[in-house]
Amino acid sequence: MKSNNNMCCMLLAGGQGSRLKNMTKELAKPAVPFGGKYRIIDFALSNSTNSDIRDIGILTQYKPFKLNEHIGIGSAWDYNRNIGGLRILSPYSTESGGRWYEGTANAIFENLDYLDMISPDYVLILSGDHIYKMNYNILLDYHKRKAADVTIPVMTVLWEDASRFGIVNTDEDFKIEEFEEKPKNPKSNLASMGIYIFNYPLLKKALIEDNEDVNSDHDFGKNILPKLLKEGRNLYVWKFDGYWKDVGTIRSYWEANLDLLDPNNKLDLYDEDWKIYTKSENLPPHYISDDASVSKTLINEGCEICGTVENSVLFSGVKIEKDAVVKNSVILPYAEIASGAKVYNSVILEKVKICEGKIVGSEDNNKVNLVSEDEIIEE
Repeated sequence: MKSNNNMCCMLLAGGQGSRLKNMTKELAKPAVPFGGKYRIIDFALSNSTNSDIRDIGILTQYKPFKLNEHIGIGSAWDYNRNIGGLRILSPYSTESGGRWYEGTANAIFENLDYLDMISPDYVLILSGDHIYKMNYNILLDYHKRKAADVTIPVMTVLWEDASRFGIVNTDEDFKIEEFEEKPKNPKSNLASMGIYIFNYPLLKKALIEDNEDVNSDHDFGKNILPKLLKEGRNLYVWKFDGYWKDVGTIRSYWEANLDLLDPNNKLDLYDEDWKIYTKSENLPPHYISDDASVSKTLINEGCEICGTVENSVLFSGVKIEKDAVVKNSVILPYAEIASGAKVYNSVILEKVKICEGKIVGSEDNNKVNLVSEDEIIEE
């Protein structure tokens, strides 16, 4: 595969993910475990690796410790290299003091020195909290063919859901004519995926001008893109038809994990041509006893299963004791379900123990429960 040395990736990974409640109390949303053995950020990182992007900057902010520990020097994604590689870009102090990034555009602006050092022709801007697989080479080729200044991947969403997204309206050639941020009466159902390719000289100019605007929110969707459109720049959409999910709520997180159990799921974790890489623990194989009953379940290393498990995702080191029942649930690392306990339609957080005989959730409704050490939050 040809190396994309002329395109640098900037991965925004500082989000708090407040709608995930206790799940992001001690870690950034991109570091949240997903799919039995991964973390959410692994998907954007693996897409970059598989697309042979040489340089990638990861912009962190909220609760970065576990995220930084997971990423390390990038060896799991082959980014521990002599030429190019991965850089963690955190907020820093200046002569006027230290501050948080003030928006998505400001986060990139504050790291223009990093981009200038690389001197790319194109900059790919990604979010670290989406679940999807995408070949960024195809996106870049499209960007070049259209002679675009900016290209934005979009997905077709249901019309009844369109008002929840940033909607783009285009002409017949997919050139953008208008942005609508969560419109009450959308004119199209093409929703922005929060992914952008910019020509770097234009991006740099736009960020410098935006930084000088005291009335700006310093956000790509609210400020940068509408301004470029008003200036008559060539902004195009690229239609994506694969699996994509913003796991921004407990229900969407639960659904996305259980989607992996569908053999027809477009995400396909078993695709040898587009692997999802992660930092792995050295754990023993999982164990299933004679007393256990297991069906349609993802089971990671180090699990011990002696009870009943159906349609669920078990992360590493999970223990399901004899006579315990787990159905339609996501059990995060090292959680324990004691004998006689029953868990339905739930997300059990890391190292939480469900005591003997306790019942969480119900088979009679599909409300999702988030279970931490301190409380159970019902949807």
